[in-house]
Amino acid sequence: MAKNLTQQLIEQHLVSGKMHPGEAVKLKIDQTLCQDATGTMVMLEFEALGFPRVKTELSAQYVDHNLIQADFKNADDHLFLRSASRKWGIWFSRPGNGISHAVHMACFGVPGKTLLGSDSHTCAGGAMGMLAMGAGGLQVALAMAGLPFSLVMPEVVGVEVTGKLPPWVSAKDVILEMLRRYDVKGGVNKVFEYYGPGLDNLTAMDRHVIANMGQEMGATASVFPADEKVRAFLRQQGREEDFVELKAEEGAQYDQREQIDLSKLEPMIACPSSPGKVVTVREVAGKPIYQSYIGSSANPGLRDFVIPAKMVEGKKIPEDISLDINPTSRQLLEEISRTGDLNSLLQAGARLHQTGCNGCIGMGQAPASGRISLRTVPRNFPGRSGTKEDQVYLCSPETATASALAGKITDPRDMDMDYPAFTEPEKLDDMRPLMLGPQDTSNEIPVELEKGPNIQPLPDFEPLSEQLSGPILLKAGDNVSTDEILPAGTDILPLRSNIPAISHFTFSRIDEDFYQRAKKHGGDCFVIGGDNYGQGSSREHAAIAPRYLGVRAVIAVSMARIHRRNLINFGIVPLLFKQAADLARLNQDDQLEFEDLPSQLQNGNTVQVKLANGKTLEVIHNMSDEEVATVIAGGLINEVRKEAGG
Repeated sequence: MAKNLTQQLIEQHLVSGKMHPGEAVKLKIDQTLCQDATGTMVMLEFEALGFPRVKTELSAQYVDHNLIQADFKNADDHLFLRSASRKWGIWFSRPGNGISHAVHMACFGVPGKTLLGSDSHTCAGGAMGMLAMGAGGLQVALAMAGLPFSLVMPEVVGVEVTGKLPPWVSAKDVILEMLRRYDVKGGVNKVFEYYGPGLDNLTAMDRHVIANMGQEMGATASVFPADEKVRAFLRQQGREEDFVELKAEEGAQYDQREQIDLSKLEPMIACPSSPGKVVTVREVAGKPIYQSYIGSSANPGLRDFVIPAKMVEGKKIPEDISLDINPTSRQLLEEISRTGDLNSLLQAGARLHQTGCNGCIGMGQAPASGRISLRTVPRNFPGRSGTKEDQVYLCSPETATASALAGKITDPRDMDMDYPAFTEPEKLDDMRPLMLGPQDTSNEIPVELEKGPNIQPLPDFEPLSEQLSGPILLKAGDNVSTDEILPAGTDILPLRSNIPAISHFTFSRIDEDFYQRAKKHGGDCFVIGGDNYGQGSSREHAAIAPRYLGVRAVIAVSMARIHRRNLINFGIVPLLFKQAADLARLNQDDQLEFEDLPSQLQNGNTVQVKLANGKTLEVIHNMSDEEVATVIAGGLINEVRKEAGG
């Protein structure tokens, strides 16, 4: 039977399992990617596991999140990551080089390879024919050691792309249209594979925009063919020799089919506070704004900055509007400096920020309270910008720029100008000389890890006990994101390597008293939630910190893929209500009791929960035998050590 491209990529890397949707499979991982906000924990985990050196074809560590050096914490983490990279044979990208996903695609992306990253937007690598996926840091650490990655075989949605984008409509509008159709959970356990004649009109970086935000639909990955557009991108980066043509076989089948005609799209925008609340720009046009923000991993291409520069050339941004320019790499910043496009932005009144994730992750550039911020970033979860009462809209660079000039949300088609022309340059400067490559340390004195006072060892978590009882410390609603479970921001993000310190902020966006109540209780406790619990970022701190505070099980209507696995990795039992209506039977502070929980998990998928009123509630789990063994062991580190005889 003819195979689609996703099936080909999985088959070429299949270690065990069968390629039937819903079945457990294990894949060989060729490359790994870490960024500093999650990478500090990955390196601590790699150290705890005791592996001497990475065994992947290539592993890379980027510093792009924790760039604000307000005190010693971030600077110390950077030194730690550099020493860990040198010790274990990892490429190290220093602060200022740029956002991991764009830099990795430019420097190391290779069609046909698998890429696993401790950042959920690693899926951006699918733009060039890779099977690129985000995962929890512990699974990335194991992949670095050469162990296969476990996941559920996804369904493959074939998206036929036709037509050509009209003026003032760009790749961001394509993925926003997909989010309008699928919302934030319609892609769970699915891969979106794009094909069709319309791809001839989308560059590799256009595809990056679409692949990056596939994660916002909950997708496992997004996959594009490796065609002449990808060859042109690799030629531009001086790596044409890495090109391999890849596409679906003639007559390939898909589990589901979708169509998107580029010529029929119009400017779209996601309203606060979810990437899935998508409407046309004209439906919300006229609302006054405070800020327009251009940059991030979701719009990292050269055209995403050049088009705005040409739009503002010879014009001025109103004095009460902040136009924030967030370059995504040194390469891009050098190019727009050389061409004069940066000067056009600055002369119009734009504010220039350092290359990195910055405001996207709440590290600076926070908007004023209650004011509207238009952003080309991938997410607008509540408070993610750094402002508690934020009003963040997601849109294209064209919409953000048009709105900045007008001082209100504006459909760029209403501007009195022709759509600016842009052609990708044939060559861009190679960024790899600015990185520290893997070094042969076999004949040297062993590299010592540089650990500042903020870097604390991983907590030890005990195995799952036979009896569990305690209160429901939190009842949450639908679509709770990992930003709400463990926030980012300037105060919190620098604590990623210090679990006792960062745990103070657990669930603080939902319940500011959660930490105090957990510490006062001092024992086992539980969290319950609604649909799509744990969506968004791959941050495993959203599992580690609750576990550190005594959370032993989460019961929800449904769970996001990465967070569900992170719970298992750190010994928290992920349970599901048999029916959504059962959520109403439980309330915060209710007492729950589980008897013989390990045996219940091993002997079927139904678990009995005793309630304080003497009644029993049946919940279920969908863990594989391997996952059950992991959660019973108290987490993946304990399980790996046990298997190794440690």
